[in-house]
Amino acid sequence: MTNYTVSNTTINALISWIDQEIIAIPEIQRPFVWDASKVRDLIDSLYKDYPVGYIITWQNPSVRLKDGSISNGKKILIDGQQRVTALMAALAGLEVVDKDYKRKNIKIAFHPLEEKFEVSNPAIEKNNRWISNIAKLFEPSFSTFAFVNEYCAKNNEADPDSIHKVLQNLVNIRNSSIGIIDLSHNLDIERVTEIFIRINSAGVVLSQADFAISKITSNEDFNGPTIRKTIDYFSNLIRNPEVFANIKTNDSDFAESLNFRKIAWVKGYNTNIYEPSYSDLLRVAFTFKFRRGKLANLVSLLSGRDFETRENRTEIIESSFNDLEQAVLQFVDETNFKRFVMIVKSAGIIDKKLIRSQNALNFAYILFLLLRERGLEGTKINHIVRRWLVLSILTQRYSSSPESQFEYDVKRFADADDPLKYLNDIEEGELSEAFWNNVLVASLDTSVTSSPFFNLFIMAQIYEKDFAFLSKSVTVQHLIEERGDVHHVFPKDYLKKNGFTNRGTYNQIANYVYTEQVVNLAVKNKPPKVYLSKVLPKEADYISEIATQEELDKNFKMNAIPNSLYNMEAIDYQEFLLERRKLMAAKIEGFYKSL
Repeated sequence: MTNYTVSNTTINALISWIDQEIIAIPEIQRPFVWDASKVRDLIDSLYKDYPVGYIITWQNPSVRLKDGSISNGKKILIDGQQRVTALMAALAGLEVVDKDYKRKNIKIAFHPLEEKFEVSNPAIEKNNRWISNIAKLFEPSFSTFAFVNEYCAKNNEADPDSIHKVLQNLVNIRNSSIGIIDLSHNLDIERVTEIFIRINSAGVVLSQADFAISKITSNEDFNGPTIRKTIDYFSNLIRNPEVFANIKTNDSDFAESLNFRKIAWVKGYNTNIYEPSYSDLLRVAFTFKFRRGKLANLVSLLSGRDFETRENRTEIIESSFNDLEQAVLQFVDETNFKRFVMIVKSAGIIDKKLIRSQNALNFAYILFLLLRERGLEGTKINHIVRRWLVLSILTQRYSSSPESQFEYDVKRFADADDPLKYLNDIEEGELSEAFWNNVLVASLDTSVTSSPFFNLFIMAQIYEKDFAFLSKSVTVQHLIEERGDVHHVFPKDYLKKNGFTNRGTYNQIANYVYTEQVVNLAVKNKPPKVYLSKVLPKEADYISEIATQEELDKNFKMNAIPNSLYNMEAIDYQEFLLERRKLMAAKIEGFYKSL
């Protein structure tokens, strides 16, 4: 059986197929990402009879219904949504929704005398030579004869026959040809993804989450559009709560639904720590509820796939959609989400820049939802989730093949009689003495400030409420919250003047500390041996609020600074780095074991 068929149709026929739901297109409430000039260029290409590419559809499989009959699947539009929406907006006057969920019209203007298109604007609307909105030409009641007479009366230089011919050419773009690549339902999602990437001339890569969303949206029988909206709106609201009013206004039907009430709390919530995209939300909900990692399996289940008989059955579609909706609602539940974010914060992650692994966050939420569903006591859930999150960052557990690792871990946590024991077993295997004393120390030998290991050190400082270097009142957390910067223990200019000119050498993370700006300015480019002699108030120009040697010793310890720094100069820099890496690793170990 062929993997695909290729055919041509007209713009008119394509739009009618969408009206008849022969082809399913995700709802118009989804934000339209093209700008108006791109719509103008598409219409111009059609007018000049240029090819405008193919659209790609994916045939939904036929499904065996409960009564034994067969229901033929509809086609899903998986590529070409923006072009189709642009055509419907420009030719039919359809409103689109922008990234802030505000409804707007895209008006394309046409100059019959010069045969050129432009995005309509107030100046064009006042100019008699322009047709300010070509949509009026495609209305069923439009009269070309009457319009030509009116246009020529306002523009004496216009020739009626020429204008009539030009307008006919414009209206005839309805009959322009557009190619359709129809992918077979027998193709699995990996093949569909590969085909899409290879033939998409714009180089846009759709994720498997995009295909899953298309499957969800196309099934109205089992509440698919509502599930998709819940996912889409929540992931937008968590980043931009201001769009709440626009969603409520522009999608009044959904605004009356239970699902909308379930996500309404987000409008008053503000966090930058965990801002899941629709892909993250879908992955977490699916893995948590279905105990699977590959989104390809979700697409199969939503198509009714029986993995044993290889048939597609309607009862599997129904149960899969029901389970998915439950999981999505558990994800967006206010109590669940806020409790999870508090767990993340309690591990010292107070800003999203401290965690670069979205996969680690996603699995931590999967684990939270799983343990909550299993009925574990709250403090035990907090302990397990917090430690697993930090362990995942420490070992970079989800940095490669995350889907397979997600499935492995979720199944074992789900099957474990005691989830805490499974956690302890992983710790014994992966966080040995060799890890803490050798692997972690070596991992701190880097100049990349976004390193997860440097972030773990900062998390440890936040967790322990440490003061900034050479400070007794300002904490590391204060500086991060106020967007403070890291500074060098051995000043950069000092090192460069003493032969350390390589950025990767003087910018080692073991040479970084969070420090108050006033302290950093006082340090200038002096060696540690010199500026540390001015820390305590022995002289008029001391550089810190620290008043006693005991306070200074404590500050050194909380910042993992070796005591040998008091006497260090440039010649001692490499020795300092090695000593500090060991102290930083020890602090991270202590932090982890106290979680």
